[in-house]
Amino acid sequence: MSLPRRLFNGAKGWLPDTAYLMLYHRHKVGRFPNVRAPETFNEKILYRCLFPDPRYADLADKLNVRDYVQRKVGEQYLTEIIATPERFTREEFDSLPISFVMKANHGSGFVKLVRDKAETSFEELDALAREWLITDFYRIARERHYRTIKPRIFFEELLLDSSGAVPADIKIHCFFNGRDSQPTIYIALISDRFGEHPRGDMYDGNWNRLDIAIGHYPRSEVAAPRPQCFDELISVAVSLAEGFEYVRVDLYAPDDRILFGELTFTPGAGVFPMHPDIVDYEWGRLMDVKGVG
Repeated sequence: MSLPRRLFNGAKGWLPDTAYLMLYHRHKVGRFPNVRAPETFNEKILYRCLFPDPRYADLADKLNVRDYVQRKVGEQYLTEIIATPERFTREEFDSLPISFVMKANHGSGFVKLVRDKAETSFEELDALAREWLITDFYRIARERHYRTIKPRIFFEELLLDSSGAVPADIKIHCFFNGRDSQPTIYIALISDRFGEHPRGDMYDGNWNRLDIAIGHYPRSEVAAPRPQCFDELISVAVSLAEGFEYVRVDLYAPDDRILFGELTFTPGAGVFPMHPDIVDYEWGRLMDVKGVG
């Protein structure tokens, strides 16, 4: 690890949010961001991290957001919740079905897939749950709307398609720029996320694959077929995104059964490398953020 990187890792715990995000943006994206007059997509997402809409916290909470989804599109798009224990005990573990997913509500990446409960233990899951619950997700990337979310552990159904595979993540970026009644849509498809060969591909609002790479996932060799439920996927995403200038709506569609994943208002915390770099500017023009001062 380089000396600048070691110094940054040592200092990031006490750096103010703005300084931390500016340095991290420089490290990941390759340039210092302009927070006072943000221009790119990443700069405007970084601005949201520092000055979040008061609505973000409730809707970023993976449990509280379910009420919003039910009101906007209906409970048929919600996964089955198995348990939301105040405390995870051995009795709770014993009562869980053979397969399930353990999650935490207060951040990203808190996901444990269990296909067969016999292959894990209460002790293993309890240790993981405790680790998640003491993690202050706000401190990881300084996304301020996560500060007020009370950490909870919950268990939900394990989503599998008819072949037994975990369905792809369908991440629908919805930009309402005020000029049109319908948003501009980009769709990131993350396949085999929990497997050996995860892939990430970007599509436009008509399911044309784009020569765009975002994040660390390599692209697939061939484009995925357009989902049979594509029109409904877009309709659900747009309904959930209405009222926001931009939001990423994550959905799943195992065997064309559409299910809600989460709403993300600050994807990548404003430090997502985008290739080619011009996409960062093109997406930025779809958002109207004035900046500060």
